[in-house]
Amino acid sequence: KTDLCAYTEYRIYPGRGQRFVAKDGKVSFFINSKADSLFHQRIKAVKLRWTQAWRRMNKKGKVDEQAKKRTRKAQKFQKAIVGMSLDDIKKKKAQKPELRQAAKEAAAKEAKARQSQKAKTTPAKGKAAAAPKSKGAKVPKGAAAAGGGGGKKDFKSKK
Repeated sequence: KTDLCAYTEYRIYPGRGQRFVAKDGKVSFFINSKADSLFHQRIKAVKLRWTQAWRRMNKKGKVDEQAKKRTRKAQKFQKAIVGMSLDDIKKKKAQKPELRQAAKEAAAKEAKARQSQKAKTTPAKGKAAAAPKSKGAKVPKGAAAAGGGGGKKDFKSKK
């Protein structure tokens, strides 16, 4: 009849091992003096790689017993977006790539034309609008009241 080591959980065959009875009457059976010594030094079996406790904690071995859980691949799902309905998206996908490319280029040309038109109109306004901005220069919060900045605040003196 074999027993299990209280520390390493290895099998102890008859005629081997060391039995230890604690003051409270609890009986521990160790495979060898090394396991006995480590137990009395209060070193946790989970922290030693060669013990069964560590192997259990870190999921080593016994792979065949429990089939590993398979992760399911997320299904692709299409939804309508703000600017387009689902039907529009499907039509666009079905279009030939050449047509799509042509439409893209046309849109880019139109955007460029709009940008250049905007650039032509803004310089005339820009010169007139630039002058009034300098009038309201930004003043730091503390500087307006204190007449200077960066010093310590004096809470005790009242004006």
